[in-house]
Amino acid sequence: QLQFVESGGGLVQPGGSLRLSCAASGFTLDHYVIGWFRQAPGKEREGVACISGTDGTTYYKNSVKGRFTISRDNAKNTLYLQMNSLKPEDTAVYYCALDRAHTFVVLPFKEDVYDYWGQGTQVTVSS
Repeated sequence: QLQFVESGGGLVQPGGSLRLSCAASGFTLDHYVIGWFRQAPGKEREGVACISGTDGTTYYKNSVKGRFTISRDNAKNTLYLQMNSLKPEDTAVYYCALDRAHTFVVLPFKEDVYDYWGQGTQVTVSS
């Protein structure tokens, strides 16, 4: 049974850093597209970053480019999101999501493409 365990969220001051992890079990992530989404209070869920299963090509939401880095460790079957220079507007619940139908990115941040989601981890950026 496929399961995601997300961790790494928490409270951090503006300008700080966090690294989110999404460890998968019951399924090998190696060749599939996987990404991070987030949902802030009162807002719709939005795509943050995703990574191809073939060549590691990455895609980012414009507002996080240069601050966030998505990566995957296939040996550990784990996805990461390194978040630096955090801002209060990054506050949200962050979800990892898997697209089991594709090995390359088709529509980076279209939610319907992703068919399995983690439970989410809270990130709060506040002084």
